[in-house]
Amino acid sequence: MNFKLTSLASAVVLAMMATGAAAEGDAKKGAKVYKKCKACHDVKKEKNKVGPHLVNIMGRTAGTIEGFKYSKVMAESGIVWDEANLDAFLTKPKKFMKGTKMSFPGLKKEKQRQDLIAYFKSLQSDG
Repeated sequence: MNFKLTSLASAVVLAMMATGAAAEGDAKKGAKVYKKCKACHDVKKEKNKVGPHLVNIMGRTAGTIEGFKYSKVMAESGIVWDEANLDAFLTKPKKFMKGTKMSFPGLKKEKQRQDLIAYFKSLQSDG
């Protein structure tokens, strides 16, 4: 009986590890997904387009890029962009944040969202 319990516990731990690994995105694939975003957002230069630039998006408070006119709901949200918030926002922006000006319908595929987030993370600079 003890052996069965240990085996079950090991199986659960392995399953949890596999799930965590699956949730990790591929930055290279994310660069391809980003092509859907680049008409409105820049990730290389701190230059706003139709949407705000996404330079160092991870860990940044939403609605805080100086010189960009955000929707009131975005500017007052206080949301800090992390993996969970970005994933929820990228799934369906207008559902996540009612009143956002972002017209993009979202990314239905979880893998694409995870890849895009991995891409954003790969572009982070320390300064």
